[in-house]
Amino acid sequence: MSPLSSFHPAVRDWFAARLGEPTAPQRDGWPHIRAGRHTLIAAPTGSGKTLAAFLSAIDALLRRGAELPDATQVLYVSPLRALANDVQKNLIAPLAEMRAADPSLPEVRVLVRTGDTPQSDRAAMARRPPHVLVTTPESLYLMLTSDGGRGMLRTVATVIVDEIHALVRDKRGSHLALSLERLEALVAEREAAGSLQRIGLSATQKPLDEVGRFLVGAGRECSLVDAGTFRALDLGVEIPPSPLSTVCSHEQWEEIYGRIAELVSGHRTTLVFVNTRKMAERVAAQLSRRLGEEAVTSHHGSLSKERRLDAEERLKAGRLRALVATASLELGIDIGDVDLAVQVGATRSIATFLQRVGRSGHALRRVPKGRLFPLTLDELVEAAALLRCVAGSILDRTPPAPAARDILAQQIVASCVAEGWGEDALFALCRRAWPYRDLDREDFDAAVALHSSGRRALLHRDGVNRRVMATKRARLTALMSGGAIPDTADYQVRLEPEGVLVGTVNEDWAIESNGGDIFQLGNASWRILRVEQGTVRVADAKGQPPSIPFWLGEAPGRTRELAAGIAAMRDEAAGRGDADGGAAFLESECGAALPRGAAEQIAEYVAAGRATLGTVPTQRRVVLERFFDESGGMQLVVHAPFGSRINRAWGLALRKKFCVGFGFELQAAANEEAIVLSLGPQHSLPIEGLFKMLNADNVAQLLEQAVLAVPMFQVRWRWNLTRALVVLRQQNGKRVPPHMLRFRCDDLMAAVFPETVGCLENHSGEIAVPDHPLVRQTMHDCLHEAM
Repeated sequence: MSPLSSFHPAVRDWFAARLGEPTAPQRDGWPHIRAGRHTLIAAPTGSGKTLAAFLSAIDALLRRGAELPDATQVLYVSPLRALANDVQKNLIAPLAEMRAADPSLPEVRVLVRTGDTPQSDRAAMARRPPHVLVTTPESLYLMLTSDGGRGMLRTVATVIVDEIHALVRDKRGSHLALSLERLEALVAEREAAGSLQRIGLSATQKPLDEVGRFLVGAGRECSLVDAGTFRALDLGVEIPPSPLSTVCSHEQWEEIYGRIAELVSGHRTTLVFVNTRKMAERVAAQLSRRLGEEAVTSHHGSLSKERRLDAEERLKAGRLRALVATASLELGIDIGDVDLAVQVGATRSIATFLQRVGRSGHALRRVPKGRLFPLTLDELVEAAALLRCVAGSILDRTPPAPAARDILAQQIVASCVAEGWGEDALFALCRRAWPYRDLDREDFDAAVALHSSGRRALLHRDGVNRRVMATKRARLTALMSGGAIPDTADYQVRLEPEGVLVGTVNEDWAIESNGGDIFQLGNASWRILRVEQGTVRVADAKGQPPSIPFWLGEAPGRTRELAAGIAAMRDEAAGRGDADGGAAFLESECGAALPRGAAEQIAEYVAAGRATLGTVPTQRRVVLERFFDESGGMQLVVHAPFGSRINRAWGLALRKKFCVGFGFELQAAANEEAIVLSLGPQHSLPIEGLFKMLNADNVAQLLEQAVLAVPMFQVRWRWNLTRALVVLRQQNGKRVPPHMLRFRCDDLMAAVFPETVGCLENHSGEIAVPDHPLVRQTMHDCLHEAM
């Protein structure tokens, strides 16, 4: 029997005419979906999994004929606004074609509700709801908190969560999980309401069963459809004619731009992925110079809705040859027939690389084509390890969403805005969300207590009847200051004495920097003169090499799986004897995707490191190196290829240990491969002593003490206060300026740490960490999110 035999004839005929035979995720997913079971579908990009979820829902709507009510039946949640707009367009066309073939079918309306939706459109859809509502997690939260939105959502029968891997891994996932439970409770209020069916879709998640449990919540079963993650791919590493080194020179950038332009010219449409918005603008400008202003543009989150949509439409229509993008186009947005995906620089993640390459050849029976441009020797090594991991079907583990106390406090307030809750019932609702399945009653009560005392309380707690209700000011606060995405304020970089704007840097990087530090922005290096409120004043460093600050900002570090793959590959290549043997090994492991010249550069790099250190650092073999710089100061290097998140923690703990044990501060820097500790000429210690400084018994306490003394804690403290609605992001209809947010959050830190900001000392000389829910959450975020 055909998988389509149970569908409405109009649906069946349209599918056969337009698409032919069902794909694996459709064939395997439909029986579970049509049986009403919660279902998670894992399938490669471009395999038709979105249609697998939607077709059953559309079929159910069409079968109701004239009895189809003006009520929202299907809710589609996307992590990106662009993806939401795209899904709406891709649903409207098939529905129109089905109605054209069979005019007796009812009209099925599909509308989008995101932050980009005009207020007039939101009001119109509240008056006449769509049958299929396409939205984002943030807009779902707002609708669940407003009367009009709740009226629309009360009739939902099916919720589809697309690209679920992009949500499950952080606090957006925690936020969404609680929103889904609030939606479940809202739907259950309806008379004769059936259960809410949840369908999840993704191409890159691991392990599948854990993501399934996140989707459905505690106490529910999820059917898993695993149609695979890895497709046949046409991959290749591109290196410039001049050998790569530790930094990418201006000449090599010119060679890279020229080669990318050559590849773009040889294909109809090309997506060029970079890792930052600054880089997107820079690469787009260089390619425009070579290919023409109308042939290339950029796409990233700082652009307006109109510019993003215009770029997508121009690419889809074939008027653009190349679109330079960040993660804004990483997920399943339909941007037409893309021939080639180019990645400039390291992705730090196997899943990210697969997602980006999968944007090309985004159709059945087509092979995605990707080219990777490493910018340094270390990135070249990572590129080879990435190819090896893909060939071996190794995927990164998806981090689980945390039981975040700040998100919990926000959602408790939002839940009470619409209606009062019995404390036990609200506690039970929170525990049904998978990240909060083990929530202690003590932590729940502490989250309620955050907002139920004081003059500006958001909650009223009825201790006699054990009920919680929102105060008058809670509604506007929850609607205007909610969400899980943190507020980050960029600092302007201005060249003195002219005051010319050079660019911007991340706030947490700027406040960690000092006068005299040299950093790179764009293609030039700059010396910091002073850091002011919102501005970094600089002078031209005239090509001096940049110094590396310890805190590297929020750039993603290597995943554990990729870090392990890099360390193992280097060790095995070094074990092949000379550089020729290492190059032959790399070619055999990575195949034709790794050019001979690239394999030789990696083998020579590994061999040179082995000759210098006497061995190759691995995740089971840490190497300590000591040398003296020109000033006579000692430099200690811990060669540890664990990735920056682990090395950052290790470096901070070592720095704290030196401070406590020897009574002096030292500079520490960490990256994906190593930690550098800089001691002055007057300091020295036996190198063997470093191995004994940290152990399983003292490292946690040392790290907690170290974290309290660095800006990392203050930044996350501010994020958590705003997410918990303790400090407002918006007031009187306007965003609170960043400096005012910092001022208010510092005041609260002074109140929580009673003596001085971050410095309550007891008899042991250590900082006493107060038992406050947001202090504990901030410490957790520093140790498990940043590190």
